[in-house]
Amino acid sequence: MNSSWLLHYPVWELDVFGGGFLIALIATLHVYVAHFAVGGGLFLVLTEMKGWRENSQPVLDYTQKHCRFFMLLTMVFGSVTGVGIWFVISLLSPSSTSILIHTFVFAWATEWVFFVGEIITLFVYYYTFGKMQKKQHLTVGWLYFVFAWLSLFVVNGIVAFMLTPGEWLETQNFWDGFFNPTFLSSLFFRTCMAFMLAGLFGFLTSVRIKEDELRESMIKYCLRWLLIPFFFLMEAAYLYAISLPEPQRAMIFSRSPEILPFLKAFLWISPLIFLVSILMAFRAPVKVKKVLAYILVVIGLLYMGSFEWIREAGRRPYLIYGYAYSNSALAKDLKTIEKQGLLKSARWAKNREISESNQKEAGKEIFNLLCASCHSVGGPVNDILPLTKKFTVFAMDSLLDGMGKINDYMPLFIGTVEEQEALAVYISEVLQGAGDRSQVAGDKSQVAGYRSQVAVPVDIPPFDPETDKYVLLAWSGKGLYCFSDCDAYFSLKAPGSDIYATLIRRGETPERVTENIKMSYQVEQGFESSSKHSSFWQYAASLTGKNIPPDTGISGKKTGGQMNADADRQVFTAKGVPIMPYKDDGSFNPYPLVSIEARDSESGELLASTRTVVPVSTEIGCKNCHRGNQTEPIGISDETAQDILKVHDRMNRTDLLKTAQKGNPKSCAECHSGLKQLNLSAAIHGFHANYLTERNADACIACHPAGEGSPTQFFRGIHYEIGFDCSNCHGILEDHAISLLLAEKQAGKTSADRLLKHLKPKAKSTIAEISPRMPYIHEPDCLNCHVNFQSPETDTSEINLRTKDENHLYSLRSDDAGMMCAACHGAPHALYPAKNIFGDDRDNIAPMQYQQNPYPIAANRNCKVCHTVDMEEEVHHPNSLNMFRNVR
Repeated sequence: MNSSWLLHYPVWELDVFGGGFLIALIATLHVYVAHFAVGGGLFLVLTEMKGWRENSQPVLDYTQKHCRFFMLLTMVFGSVTGVGIWFVISLLSPSSTSILIHTFVFAWATEWVFFVGEIITLFVYYYTFGKMQKKQHLTVGWLYFVFAWLSLFVVNGIVAFMLTPGEWLETQNFWDGFFNPTFLSSLFFRTCMAFMLAGLFGFLTSVRIKEDELRESMIKYCLRWLLIPFFFLMEAAYLYAISLPEPQRAMIFSRSPEILPFLKAFLWISPLIFLVSILMAFRAPVKVKKVLAYILVVIGLLYMGSFEWIREAGRRPYLIYGYAYSNSALAKDLKTIEKQGLLKSARWAKNREISESNQKEAGKEIFNLLCASCHSVGGPVNDILPLTKKFTVFAMDSLLDGMGKINDYMPLFIGTVEEQEALAVYISEVLQGAGDRSQVAGDKSQVAGYRSQVAVPVDIPPFDPETDKYVLLAWSGKGLYCFSDCDAYFSLKAPGSDIYATLIRRGETPERVTENIKMSYQVEQGFESSSKHSSFWQYAASLTGKNIPPDTGISGKKTGGQMNADADRQVFTAKGVPIMPYKDDGSFNPYPLVSIEARDSESGELLASTRTVVPVSTEIGCKNCHRGNQTEPIGISDETAQDILKVHDRMNRTDLLKTAQKGNPKSCAECHSGLKQLNLSAAIHGFHANYLTERNADACIACHPAGEGSPTQFFRGIHYEIGFDCSNCHGILEDHAISLLLAEKQAGKTSADRLLKHLKPKAKSTIAEISPRMPYIHEPDCLNCHVNFQSPETDTSEINLRTKDENHLYSLRSDDAGMMCAACHGAPHALYPAKNIFGDDRDNIAPMQYQQNPYPIAANRNCKVCHTVDMEEEVHHPNSLNMFRNVR
């Protein structure tokens, strides 16, 4: 069998009745009746024996009437639905049906012989009732039961094979496939179920007996038929579960969120059947017992249906586990199909090549080939419309990118990049009827509106190099501190910016001063504590156990106050300042300014003052996939936040949304910082790397605020100006995620394997060649490219060359003279000269104040800023006296 043979069949378009609706309806009813046909056969012969043993003609009469009901239900309805199953599966999954026929042709032939035996013996049994000698008639009854159970024996082997093919995958041997790992446990379970259903259906005919005493006697008799097998059924279910191979068992009990409701239904219906059947034993009006009998039949159907759904879903994403996927593609053919394309592999496809003019039509064909076998369009089963309503083309394309990787109850997308995009366009724009939904990050007119609110020149503080004795340099610990503003639902990261300042006494040998200095800071704009964000203070209080007033962060710092002296680094810090990107009037301001003053702590004399930008933003790209009705490009709307928690709860079986709605929202770090769960950075990057593959820097800006449609800019320093992107330093997302996950795997967190499974490294040939790293500790080192501080010979940092500890991070590193790198070069991601779309030189205040140009402090031999004299010796680091290369 090759891929071209596999895709030889046309697709049966069902739309509303697609998604397995027909097979679920017909198969559940047939299987329900078919099990009754087995157990009911034994019920008939043993009940007849009971009549002969008790010399009771009424019992024999009841048996004959029950036999007529049994024959009509099993032979007529059962046979018709059995043929219906073959008809439906041959149209829905012709290739997989063909595989089952060719693999088990002799088993099917044997089963059909047994079925013919059932028909003949049942007809003989019914039409000779009371006309044939007792022994011969009972013999015919026993033959029927044997034929029926042998049919179950054969069909069970084939059905169990689809879930657990076992060694057949390697040997292709008939007996390996038939006597598979769950053959015996499944046979035991189904036999118990068959006997139990015999008693359950027996209630239907028993309650119609007119004689009160006989009716109650037969009801109790049927009750024993139901209850005794029921207890064995519970044991059989346990044996069935433990006989499942680990992947299938994990799919049923932990990995598939769709199975959980049916698993719960099976567990809840079990005691319900027991309780309702017990009620049948009590004396009650006949009408009540008739109602209870019919209720039990419906409950039994739900019971059987939930079991069959669990079993069918347990083999996801396959029809034949490990061999044929639910869309009928053979596992061994995936690479071939991906290479030549799905449409070129499908014999009945109209569109072989995809162009702009036929993209949507081709998308429909791809949908029919890959999706229609499981999803309906507007139907009652697995309706694709509500599942994809929230997705733009970008989000749909990303979902297809990650399909089958983390949630492996769906198959991987099979096809080319162009085919994947065509399917995304078809689902998002055609099926959803929403027109062009390709926008990723919001309306650009809105973005421009946000920018214009603060796009004004910045007042640069004065500095007189002739008279001023001090230079005060200040900077933000991060080029842009991003956090969530949906604390009513969850907190990805709380507000809390770090501000640094260093005071330098100018001279031929300048010195940094920390003693007898009172360093203060005050946020000029960009903070407010409106009701929209008041939930943060409730969240902060829950973390600290303290009542934290507005304008105060978790660290205790307010939006104005004293900075702390760090004698080791000879700087002043204010850490965890709760700066928000919203002005008092509610407008968005991602670049608030902070005023810094240095005074003599004894005299109060003002020694120096400056300003610095402390960038903060709530613009996170969650809306690009969890969009909901969010139209604003900033913040996380309530609907987006709710959708994130819904997805988390569904995929991880948590109850975070319900907990948040009860007023107890969680911080992501509460779980993702311990010894069991992945750390937050590894979890987020590892998860999303599976959905944003082969996208280079576009993968970064899908989440981080750095794209063209972003009202804030995460990356805006000199490296951005010369054409770099995130990947030049941090690597492609896949490599970035792999390194984080490897460290977690090394720490014994096995959940990292699930995220690593489908990630392919870009900078190296194999995952083993990438070194593990911890977030915020092992980061790109400037000296990877600027070897010995010289001009770089490469524009890409080696993925395995990272800082060895926190002290070597650029944000905390100091030069040979002890000056922190960021004091002269600017904040990370906003290195001087930085170009800020919200206002000229908003990020360049320090160099503009002290040297009237945006370049690094003392660039172009401007050492007099601090030293007051021209320098001939490179005190701070090699190459510091050369001219700055990247002049605007």
